[in-house]
Amino acid sequence: MAGSSNLAPVSSIHTSSETGRLLTSETKCNSKEIDLDVSLPSPYSKSYLFELVIADKTHYRRFLYISLTLAFVVLALGLVLHFLPENNRHHGHSKNLTLALNQAIAFFDAQKSGSYPSNSPISFRGSSGLQDGNSSNIHADLVGGFYDSGNNIKFTFPAAYTITLLSWSVVEYHRKYADIGELEHIKDVIKWGSDYLLKVFVPPTAKSDPSLLYSQVGSAGNDTKNPVPNDINCWQRPEDMRYKRPVSVCNETASDLAGEIVAALSAASIVFKQENEYSQRLLKKAEQIYEITAKEDRIHRAITYTTIDACGGEARKFYGSSGYKDELVWAATWLFFATGNHTFLDYATTNFAAAADDETTTYKGIFYWNNKLAANAVLFTRLRFFRDLGFPYENVLALSTNMIDQLMCSYLSKQNFNRTPGGLILLSPGTGGPLQFAATASFLSKLYNDYLTLFRRSSWNCTNDGFSLEMLQSFSTSQINYILGDNPRKMSYMVGFGDHYPTHVHHRTASIPWDGQYHSCAEGDRWLHSQDQNPNVLLGAMVAGPDQFDDFSDEREKTWFTEPSIAGNAGLVAALIAHHDPPRSSASNGPNLGLDIMGIFEKVHLNS
Repeated sequence: MAGSSNLAPVSSIHTSSETGRLLTSETKCNSKEIDLDVSLPSPYSKSYLFELVIADKTHYRRFLYISLTLAFVVLALGLVLHFLPENNRHHGHSKNLTLALNQAIAFFDAQKSGSYPSNSPISFRGSSGLQDGNSSNIHADLVGGFYDSGNNIKFTFPAAYTITLLSWSVVEYHRKYADIGELEHIKDVIKWGSDYLLKVFVPPTAKSDPSLLYSQVGSAGNDTKNPVPNDINCWQRPEDMRYKRPVSVCNETASDLAGEIVAALSAASIVFKQENEYSQRLLKKAEQIYEITAKEDRIHRAITYTTIDACGGEARKFYGSSGYKDELVWAATWLFFATGNHTFLDYATTNFAAAADDETTTYKGIFYWNNKLAANAVLFTRLRFFRDLGFPYENVLALSTNMIDQLMCSYLSKQNFNRTPGGLILLSPGTGGPLQFAATASFLSKLYNDYLTLFRRSSWNCTNDGFSLEMLQSFSTSQINYILGDNPRKMSYMVGFGDHYPTHVHHRTASIPWDGQYHSCAEGDRWLHSQDQNPNVLLGAMVAGPDQFDDFSDEREKTWFTEPSIAGNAGLVAALIAHHDPPRSSASNGPNLGLDIMGIFEKVHLNS
């Protein structure tokens, strides 16, 4: 400060603690005692005399005990919240996911074909399709399985995908299923499907004979001039079917169909590993199909499921596969996890890049019945994170991780995929049914989020930005919430969940009264075109969903809005269990996510 050199030394005055006399202190900390007869009152209160009288000692002791107990509880709660790891805290979900899961799984009970179980939770279903397989061209036992959607056809390709995906969700999150009492329920659904898949492959009786794959039971019919009742033009409950149900047959060169069946049987064998005899039966059939298919694939690479005229039937129309390489890699990957045999991993890693090159631009990054590449990359990344096998797999596994990182970036950046005004991601806007794609995107992103959490990787970089686990969690949750009602229409697109959901679902069984009466094919139009709500609530069915503007028409005849499918519901179930809170107690020493991180590696060992 200007002129500060002319200032006199600063002194301070303080009191002596014993006498109350003032002491002066100069800036050099030398004090002089000044004898002043001054008494300074303390600014703090001394003691006061209160005449307290305790009238009732019992009440007084009770008051003290309660006060001390409350203080202890508050302190303990504070300590628990303080020391509980952030990843272990249960992030409350605005939806009742336990109820949603119970309902979503129940949809598969409504789709069962064959001898209907008496303990089913669905009251408006009975036995049906008991002659399936006995047609004019085939004599086989094809009783069982699932009706695909709102019609009465059984398609093997999407049914196998459904069983693979449901099995994967159990392999990862069986602790969650068990905690909410749904493990046996979902295993029953998987077994119903895997039992049927065991029937659809017939090995050759002689070396010169081809293998057979039954791809479809039921028909849409091709004769428009002289139409006969079939599974499309006849609006009839499956219990009342009297028309012919032809069987479509492929051979082992239908590599995509064979590959998906192998993946389903292999994944299911892991689910039922505690039931050794059944698990081995599934695995034996999977290896048998794979051995023949892989051999034939080297000879018939140009032949796919959709190019064989005699193969597929209406499956080529409704479920036209765009390729086969991803299914064969998918099959080999699941066989590797089920057996630990590195021969299968060798095939999967060697052919992964070729499968990626074969992926069509339209379906790039989408996980559904026609494209397994993104899901396979997630499984490879899982292997790299938690059971790294080193050479010669490290390059392909690293490529997979990079692919999934970029896919997650594309989910979050909004540059690769458009969204509806209400926030629903549009992964395949030209095909309709956006919810099935959003559901599997939600599942993959939440599952990958769990992997990254356990791998202790909290963020990653994209081309133009960086993203965090919180952002990934927010995206995956938003898609499930949209499906369950957080959308501009405030409508749950899963039937029976919430107060507002579709009531005119495109579904034969749901729309026809369960009145104990036979209803002919000719009567069907009465219910197909009715403006009344469905008399039977198809609990848990996820409909196709809204359009790109969040608009939805709850009309039975508009299948692109109101028809459900088993493939779509499989993605919904997987996403719901991934987002469900984990059990309160976990055997894991890491973050409690309800994920069985090592169970899938039970048979996987380092290559000697």
